[in-house]
Parts: sequence; C-alpha cells; structure tokens
Amino acid sequence: MGWWQVNADTLARSRFVLSPLAETFASLKLLHAGVGTHPGERDWLRDRLPGYRAVLAADPVTALLVRAGLGRSWVADFLTPPPRDGESFEEGVARIRAADPAEARAHLRMSLAGPLPAALDRDDLPDRAAGLLEYVWEAGVRPYWERRRRVLEADVVARTAQVSRGGWAAVLDSLRPGTRWLGESRFQVNLHEYPPREISGAELVFVPVTPKTGWVSWDERERYAVVYPCTGALAEDHRDRARAVPAALGALLGPGRAAVLVLLAGPLSTTQLVALTGQGLGSVGRHLRVLLDAGLVERRRSGRSVLYSRTAAGEVLARAAAG
Repeated sequence: MGWWQVNADTLARSRFVLSPLAETFASLKLLHAGVGTHPGERDWLRDRLPGYRAVLAADPVTALLVRAGLGRSWVADFLTPPPRDGESFEEGVARIRAADPAEARAHLRMSLAGPLPAALDRDDLPDRAAGLLEYVWEAGVRPYWERRRRVLEADVVARTAQVSRGGWAAVLDSLRPGTRWLGESRFQVNLHEYPPREISGAELVFVPVTPKTGWVSWDERERYAVVYPCTGALAEDHRDRARAVPAALGALLGPGRAAVLVLLAGPLSTTQLVALTGQGLGSVGRHLRVLLDAGLVERRRSGRSVLYSRTAAGEVLARAAAG
C-alpha cells in the first residue's frame, strides 16, 4: 500500500480546494472508461462519447497519449498537477502545456511501467494533452460547471462538518477506496505498493470531483493533493431526487418545499440543499424558514456550519405522504 507520513501541523493546515482542471481530468477518465456508475454519468456519456471518440479517431497520436497517460495503475504525473486555490481552468491547463517534454515522456514510461511507444517520442505531448483537456472542458464540463461546483461545495461543507464531529481520521477513512488513517501519523493514500513519502511541512489539499474516480499528485515535495469522488448522495442525478418527492406532499407544501423536507432525512446545510435541489439560495432559505416555523425541521450548529434535519413531526409527515 502507498502511504504518506503526515504530522499533526500539516494535517491541521490542510484544506479542501475546488478545481475545474481536476473536474475536467476526472471527466476525461470517465470518457476513457466509457462506463458510468449512475444514471447521471450514463446520460452524460451517451451525449459526449461519440464526439470524444471522433476526436481521438482523427488524431491517433493523442489517442495513444491518452492510453499511455492513464496507464495501467498510475497516471502520468504531468497530466495531474496539484490544484491551486482559486485557479481557473485556463490557468491550470497552462501548467500542463508548459510541462517539460522530456519529463512528460519519463512520466509516461512510469505510467506504462515499460518503454515508450515510438509514436510518443516527440516534444509536443504536453501541448496535445492540454488541447484534449480543453476539448473535454468546452464540450463536457464548462456548460455544467456551475451546477457541478455547487455539488462540490456541498461535499466540502459535509466533510468539514465531519472533521468537526469525528476529526480528520473519520474523513480520511471515507474519501475513496484505499484511503485510510493508519495511526502514528500515517495516511494510506492508495493500495499500490509504492515507497512511503514524508510530507510533513508540505501543503496538503483535498479535491472533490463528481465522477467516481480519484488520484494523488504532488509538485516536488512542497504540495500534495488527494483527489476523491464527492459524496455519493450529493453526486446523484438531481432529476432522480426531484421525482422522489411524493405527489401528496408536493400538493400540500408545494414541490420546492416538499423536496427540501424529503432531502432532510439526514442533516444537510443550506449549501448542500441548494446543490441537491437546484433551487436558488433565497428559495431554499424561505422554504427552511417556513418548515422551521411549522416545527417540521430543526437546526443545529456543527463547527462553522448550520445543519438542518427533520423533527419527529417532519418524519411523520414525510413518511405518511410516502405511503
């Protein structure tokens, strides 16, 4: 297993970061796999796979680069620079384009665990990789980025609340398969047999993405990132959630307010509710105020977050409406 030595100060300074570049690379991995894990991914793939495959069919070198870069068990490092706070997609992809060609070829040999194909012995690989990511961003991510960003923000709120309740160990154990807090300042980051890395004193960031994938990356020994799939409940297709609202409850409370009550089977923040319902912040806030005044939901503070959940009366109403 691969693990990092992380002291208490480094973990205390770690933080969550949203990255449009990481979201785009995760979407590239999803396109490469061609198989979705839930209806939202399958719908997205149905609409995007033909165009993506046409792009690669017209450019065999880039197609070979993708296969080599995603590797058998390790992603080529130059494709996944650690995200930076507030970095736009354009700023992030510029770092990939600026990668040293010789280093890019070395990273590809590592991801392949063998020799580099002759067709990839060239200096324009970083530019080709950046160009493909720009295509994925424009065609498959940018049109949905605002909605995806809300989902990712909701995940960060949930993880932050989890840190407040159970400490970092609880969060690290649940990021993605293969991550686990081992104790004694050791953080298992994957199941691969790689030498441990001492990262105490470095910058450590955690980066959620909506596709069901993840990876680790680092920049020298100064900055490390763990990319993980956001919480499953938050990544589900919003239309499925909307259809889950019982008709009787929608008629009684109104569909928007009923959706909020249904979602509050477990504690959620306002930000999470905005992400899950697709409603605006003002609308969700008004629904919560009415539900609070009616005694159907309650709120409590968890760290810096305010979480809402159904009261006993709210539970009775939601279950009765569900039949």
